[in-house]
Amino acid sequence: MINKKPDSRCQGRTKAGDPCRAAATPGGLCYFHTNPNKASELGRIGGRKRGRAVQSSEPLPTVDNAIAVRDLVAQLIADVHSGKVHPKVAAGLAPLMNLQLRAIETSNLELQLARIEKRLTDLEAARSKKSNVQPISDWAADSRASDR
Repeated sequence: MINKKPDSRCQGRTKAGDPCRAAATPGGLCYFHTNPNKASELGRIGGRKRGRAVQSSEPLPTVDNAIAVRDLVAQLIADVHSGKVHPKVAAGLAPLMNLQLRAIETSNLELQLARIEKRLTDLEAARSKKSNVQPISDWAADSRASDR
């Protein structure tokens, strides 16, 4: 007669009611069904080790222009290289800095467009009054000078 191999799977059930697929200990249950509180305890320990809070004594610099974003990227690269910042943290910050840079560029374009529209409105008003209108070439030179 052939001896049947004893069932090497846990006899416990999952929370969903399905059979547990873990390997059984000599008692017939897996380690976690034998010690039901152990899984949550190990999860807490792992969670503490992988804590996401970054402790820094330095305040976050103001990033309100493209030069500030450039400087922050340079500082972040230096911090990753020196080991002050984990590469995963830097990888998470990179898309945020890119988003900030795009927002700055968009707002700068909107400000320039608003200035141009105001100048055009003023120019049209001056033309409608048949007053002394400044030539467009002088207006362009004035606009470049005011941007500096």
